[in-house]
Amino acid sequence: MKKSSKTILWIVIGVVAVGLLAFMLVDIIGAGASISFTELLSLIEQGKVNHLYVDGYTWEASLVENGLVKASYQVEGGPSIYDYQSFSALMTDLTNGGVDVSKLVVEFADPNSGSFLASLMPFLGIVVVGVIFWWIMRSAAGAGNANMNLGKTKTQVQNNMRVRFSDVAGAEEEKEELAEVVEFLKSPKKFSALGARIPSGVLLVGPPGTGKTLFAKAVAGEAGVPFFSVSGSDFVEMYVGVGAKRVRDLFDTAKKNQPCIIFIDEIDAVGRRRGAGLGGGHDEREQTLNQILVQMDGFESNDGIIVMAATNRADILDPALLRPGRFDRQINVNLPDVKGREQILKVHARNKPMESDVNFKTVARITAGFSGAELANLLNEAAILAARAGKKAIGNLELYDGINKVLMGPQKKSRVVTESDKRCTAYHEAGHAVLACLCEHCDPVHEVSIIPRGRAAGYTMTRPETDDNDVSYNKLVDNICMSLGGRVAEELVIQDVTTGASADLQHVSDIARRMVTQWGMSDKLGLVAYDSDQPVFMGMEYGNQSRGGYSQETASVIDAEIRRLISEAHTRATKLLKENRSILDNMSRVLVERETIYTEDVALLMKGATWKEVIEAMDSREQTHRDNPFANMTSPTKEHLVEDEKKTEEKSEE
Repeated sequence: MKKSSKTILWIVIGVVAVGLLAFMLVDIIGAGASISFTELLSLIEQGKVNHLYVDGYTWEASLVENGLVKASYQVEGGPSIYDYQSFSALMTDLTNGGVDVSKLVVEFADPNSGSFLASLMPFLGIVVVGVIFWWIMRSAAGAGNANMNLGKTKTQVQNNMRVRFSDVAGAEEEKEELAEVVEFLKSPKKFSALGARIPSGVLLVGPPGTGKTLFAKAVAGEAGVPFFSVSGSDFVEMYVGVGAKRVRDLFDTAKKNQPCIIFIDEIDAVGRRRGAGLGGGHDEREQTLNQILVQMDGFESNDGIIVMAATNRADILDPALLRPGRFDRQINVNLPDVKGREQILKVHARNKPMESDVNFKTVARITAGFSGAELANLLNEAAILAARAGKKAIGNLELYDGINKVLMGPQKKSRVVTESDKRCTAYHEAGHAVLACLCEHCDPVHEVSIIPRGRAAGYTMTRPETDDNDVSYNKLVDNICMSLGGRVAEELVIQDVTTGASADLQHVSDIARRMVTQWGMSDKLGLVAYDSDQPVFMGMEYGNQSRGGYSQETASVIDAEIRRLISEAHTRATKLLKENRSILDNMSRVLVERETIYTEDVALLMKGATWKEVIEAMDSREQTHRDNPFANMTSPTKEHLVEDEKKTEEKSEE
């Protein structure tokens, strides 16, 4: 029901309510004290009643003086005026009863007349019934219209997309693939003249936050065609047939705007493999998928429509959806490399004031594994931190704190930490940092802190210097050893163990299990994969028990090999920390005093500096480090950056 109709309805209901209330008030106000007919005669004899109003069996008596009613009575049990032949007979009976009626004024009601409200009440009742009937009919009509609109598509149409390929950074190969789609849309005759067919669909596959939706918008913006965007979950409803009808309505609308792009985000919500699961195969989702398959490559021709879709679960999509003629191209949008991260940072920093000493190459190198969305969030957090500090530009300190905030959450400096917990956390994190420096294949230590951040009581942050896709056996073993450093430090110094190593134990167990079951790094088990790192799709795995299955004897060997790897790493970590106990003690003391140390401080400690010498060095460069935390980096990353800057300067001079 519309808002205006509801307003009219409430006005009518209000008028009726006011009328009923007024009618009730008139009856209440007009009613006086109740007396019997005998008491009425007694009051007349006493001169307390000089006016009578008779309406059938209803008698109303009152005392009127100087035009004002002094008393009013309702008479009960009085005879009807219609029982008398005339008024004189009534008066005679009253006189014979000894009542002086010489001063009594009697009025008789007209049988054909009534009060205005009494005559109005039937009409008000008719109005109320009519309004209620109209409301019911209106609601039924609205429900019918809602059911008719239920099958309408929920797509959003944008005709002037302003996103361009220049707004997408860090994925040059993906741009080249999609640039051909733009050419198809701009100049279809160029390809049809050679017998080439315009691709029906483009599937963008990649982890969350890599810019799949942004790529689709950029294609529409470059081609200058309408962009229809819809989510996969928008097709599915509780009513049977609605999803398929919405698909038909979407393509019918797109046909009227050819050439155009239809973008289906999270297509795995409706495009999952058919026949999977324990239930039947004929459900609403599968009907919707069947309609999408028919529209993309069926009896009808949709040459001017390109369907783009995005998902991070391509492994669970129906094979019919991925065959040529439907999604002809599958483009993998991966996490950006160091060069791509630098470009993405520069794109998102366009509208943000940055300090002159900010070096995006450095930030890109220490943000390995960040997606485009995480890099955008990093710059946004840095801008918020700069505004909170009252600065007019974003500096290195804000970028550095933004990285930690994105990875682990905000610092919790207000949390009350006891001295014993603080000392235990300091030794725990120092154990990680010392082993990270002693193990040859571990990444360089970037920061060590005992300030709680997120769910962690402290953290040791290492940063890879290169984006290596393949990890060696030695690096994995060193990583396990480093991860056990916190637990080993507690055993050596505290002479007890705490629950603080729970996350470390889960991490090393996961690495060791993958080494044994997935990566063939066990001599006893050989080059056999007993597990897969693919996400589990229960509907597809059900009934296929042979995949990944192995005997109980093999399971025992797997458990023994996992335990061996972790035990050997624990023994090695214990030996290294015992040999470098002084470094462990000095680092934990610095952490207790200053709570956070960085690359240069760790390097001094590893060279044998005492905790007092390190604190003095920290005091001497505190102001410089606050302005530029990357200025004193001693890791090879800094050397590489200096070399890159020199090469850039030489090229510019040439």
